[in-house]
Amino acid sequence: MARRSADPDGCSTSKSTPGLRRSDRFLIGLQDFERVVFVSHVQPDPDSLGSMLGLAHLVETRLGKPTVVTRDGLISRAENRAMVDVLHLDLVPVEEVVWRENDAVVMVDSQPRTGRHTFPDAVPLFAVLDHHDTPGDLEGVAFTDIRSSHGATCSLVTKYLMEQGVVIPEKVATALLYGIETEVTGYPREACPADDAALLSLYPLADKDLIAQIRNARLPHSYFECMLQAMQSTFIYDRLLMSWVNPLPQPEQAAEVVDFMIRFEKVDYAVCGGVYEDTLVLSVRSAIENARAGELLRQVVGKLGRAGGHDRRAGGAIPLSSTAPSAIEDIQSELRRRFLKVMKLEDIRGQRLVPLRDMLENLQS
Repeated sequence: MARRSADPDGCSTSKSTPGLRRSDRFLIGLQDFERVVFVSHVQPDPDSLGSMLGLAHLVETRLGKPTVVTRDGLISRAENRAMVDVLHLDLVPVEEVVWRENDAVVMVDSQPRTGRHTFPDAVPLFAVLDHHDTPGDLEGVAFTDIRSSHGATCSLVTKYLMEQGVVIPEKVATALLYGIETEVTGYPREACPADDAALLSLYPLADKDLIAQIRNARLPHSYFECMLQAMQSTFIYDRLLMSWVNPLPQPEQAAEVVDFMIRFEKVDYAVCGGVYEDTLVLSVRSAIENARAGELLRQVVGKLGRAGGHDRRAGGAIPLSSTAPSAIEDIQSELRRRFLKVMKLEDIRGQRLVPLRDMLENLQS
C-alpha cells in the first residue's frame, strides 16, 4: 500500500511537494505523458461520469493533451442513461481502448483492485481520485487524492477547476452539479462544506432544464416489475428491511429498490439483493447518522465477495459458482443470517411488508 499523508480536509497524497496545490501536483505529474485516459468503476454513476468529464476538461484546457473518457460496463439506470444522452457524453467502452505505453491512466470515484473494474490489472495507474473509504491497493500510484470526508468526487474535481482558474462550460458544470446532487441527496445528508461550496459555484453555470430532464427520466417496464417483486419479497426485522429480486433486470436496480424502500417510516436500514447473470448484487441504505453502512456490508459479505461504501450507502457483489435456484436460496439465507447477526437481530421474527393474504387477494381480483 502506498504511504498516505493525511491533511485536515481528508486529502491523501503521495510524493507531495511543499507549496504546491494538489491540482498543481496533478497537472505537473501529467506533463510527460502523451494522452490521459480516465477510468472509473463498473456501471459508472453520475459522480464518476461528472468527475471524468471535469478532469478531462482541466487536462485539455491546461495541458492541451488529448483525453479519453471511458465507460466500464453498462449504464442501465434511467437517470444515468438520460445524463449520457442529454449531455451527449462521448464515452469509449473500456474494453475498446487501445492502451499506449505513454498513456497516463487516471482512476476516479473508485480505487484499484477492489473488484469493481474490468480493465486489465496490468494497466498502470498514474493517479487515483476518490471519496470512498473502501481501501484499494495504491502501491505504485504516483498521485492519490482520497477524501472520504467529501460527499462526492465531483466536489474534489470542482475544487481543482476552481484552483486552476479554468472556465467551466455549461455542459461540464451540469455534469458536476448533478454528480454531486446524486451523492448528497437524502437525509441525513452525506456532505461536507466542500460539497456545498462546489454546489454554490456550479449552480449558476449549469443548465437547470437539463438537470430536470435527467431527474425525471422515463422509466422502463422492467423498473416496475422489479419494484413489484421487491415489495412482494420484503421482510422487516425490527428496523431492518430486506428485499430480494431474482433475477435483477440490471445490476443498478438493487440500488433503486433500496433508494425507494429506505423512505419507509418504520425502518432505519434497507437491503436489497438480487442475481444478475452470475453475480449476486447487494445494495444498502440507511436513514440514520453514523450507520456505517459500508463497514456493515463488508462484515456481512466477508470473503464471499467484495463490498464497500459510505456511512449511509453501500454496495457489494458476490460471484456465484452456480445460479441454480437452490444455490441462490442457500446464499441468500446465509446473507440474511449474517445481516441479522451483525445487527444483533437474530431473535427477531421477520414480518412481510405486504402480507401474503393481500398478495393472493390481489391476484384473484
